[in-house]
Amino acid sequence: MIRTIHSRPTHLRVLVPVAVLALLAACGGTGNRGTTTGFVSGDGTIVTVKAADRKMAPVLEGDDLDGKPITSATYAGKILVVNVWGSWCPPCRAEAPALTKVSDEYASKNVQFLGIAVRDNDAAAKSFNRLKGVNYPSISDYYGKTLLGFGRNLPSQAIPTTWIFDAKGRVAVRIMTDGLTAGTLSGLIDDVQAGRA
Repeated sequence: MIRTIHSRPTHLRVLVPVAVLALLAACGGTGNRGTTTGFVSGDGTIVTVKAADRKMAPVLEGDDLDGKPITSATYAGKILVVNVWGSWCPPCRAEAPALTKVSDEYASKNVQFLGIAVRDNDAAAKSFNRLKGVNYPSISDYYGKTLLGFGRNLPSQAIPTTWIFDAKGRVAVRIMTDGLTAGTLSGLIDDVQAGRA
């Protein structure tokens, strides 16, 4: 069972059957809305997947912001928080402190963060990370090809989007909100760790 929490505007909780989600994805939409600001923003939902219904996450790989190979397979056995971002994206700038705070707090709790920097040059992305104190790695993915791996498993074209993979490498959560807080993110990680999500 997949649970979708509409965090904006009415904070509704809706159960969405897997078949309906698959149908919507097959119709070409992922629940995102376009903007005129150069990015596709999220629709305000948080989707959680019960352990029995989770599918394996794609292996994410490419070069990091220093041009060195990086792969999500390195973090097998850990909960992995994957955030799609760009230094040019206002919601990404707004949520960076929350991601950094939670990343630091959970570094010793078998949780790893991994960014996917899209439509960004490496110099700008590295400058952004220095400014915001982001110390976890990012895949440099200007064209967003890495995101194609999510095509059959909670896809998104929204920037920012955050996924949480459980310790078995399965997609447990997708977050498509423009106002992600440290409290919300840490609560979702706790739920995944405890098997509640």
